[in-house]
Amino acid sequence: MTCYGLKEQPPMGARSTQESLKKPGLRLTRQRRILLELIDRSGHHLDAEHLYRLAKERDPGINRVTVYRTLKLLKQGQLVDELDLMHYDGDQHYYETRLKQEHAHMVCLRCGKVEEFFGDPLRKLRREIETHFGFQILVARTEVGGYCAHCQVLRVREMQEAAAQAPPPAPPARRRR
Repeated sequence: MTCYGLKEQPPMGARSTQESLKKPGLRLTRQRRILLELIDRSGHHLDAEHLYRLAKERDPGINRVTVYRTLKLLKQGQLVDELDLMHYDGDQHYYETRLKQEHAHMVCLRCGKVEEFFGDPLRKLRREIETHFGFQILVARTEVGGYCAHCQVLRVREMQEAAAQAPPPAPPARRRR
């Protein structure tokens, strides 16, 4: 995952997330600790099934139900955000810790690459929305779908190849008088 933007800040560490888990009075079990560490340190947006497989490598006793219950608990505790990332992979949902600085997700609709954008433009947009509408924003998620630089080049090439292989247009029909 690549991050762009002004005043970039890396994600906060698992320790910060784990300390936040204690604040709402939630017990930090071994399984919860494993999942938080995986979400925090993976560098990717992971879906529940992928989290389950990674957690199972660390703790063979962990089961799917525990993973799903823990994700629900972390979402309810506002420690984890659930993202759909432009539904690139269908109805999959992905998870990241909420302790990251607010950012936008840019999703390539061709290859699925996800990049994060941090910076002043997002903070400015948030302030403008709050001022203009008198709206207090508690959570903001921004997802932008398009094509990464690599896929833009591939698309142009494919369109050129398709145009070259297309049959020539039929001559216009003559009108009978």
